[in-house]
Amino acid sequence: MDYLIIALGIILLLIGFIGCIVPALPGPPISYGGLLLLLFLDGMNKYLDTPLLIWTGIAVVVVTVIDYVLPIWGTKKFGGTKAGVRGSTLGLIAGIVFPIFGPLTLIIAPFFGAMIAELIAGQDNKVAMKSAFGSFIGFISGTMLKLIVSGWIAIVFGNVLTKYY
Repeated sequence: MDYLIIALGIILLLIGFIGCIVPALPGPPISYGGLLLLLFLDGMNKYLDTPLLIWTGIAVVVVTVIDYVLPIWGTKKFGGTKAGVRGSTLGLIAGIVFPIFGPLTLIIAPFFGAMIAELIAGQDNKVAMKSAFGSFIGFISGTMLKLIVSGWIAIVFGNVLTKYY
């Protein structure tokens, strides 16, 4: 039974890492679920302490919230309008539904979505490009934060298992 729980935890960690890049999956919460599975192992409470779980859970919530705000903030910070924010979101959805260039689509689709929406809204090329760049910076920043937190969870997972066995 222990090996099944560990295997499920590892699978959740891997899905969590994928979710850090694919916006449809909440990466850090899935990774955190993999860590929480370790609590079902007998005697794990000695190795996985409550404050660590609480602080890691707080980090997961904060990063998840920040991830939704960063692309919007980036678009606005670089001079974008609501049209740019909406275009970035639509581009992201289109990138998920139509991954023409594979994972790269998830990076370039929000960029072009913001730029096209700004151009449709009547902004000039310079404003549209700045808005798109802001969206891109926000997306990349959110992705990096999610990868850091999921990486931390994977390290904790590995350390706890090393102590347990």
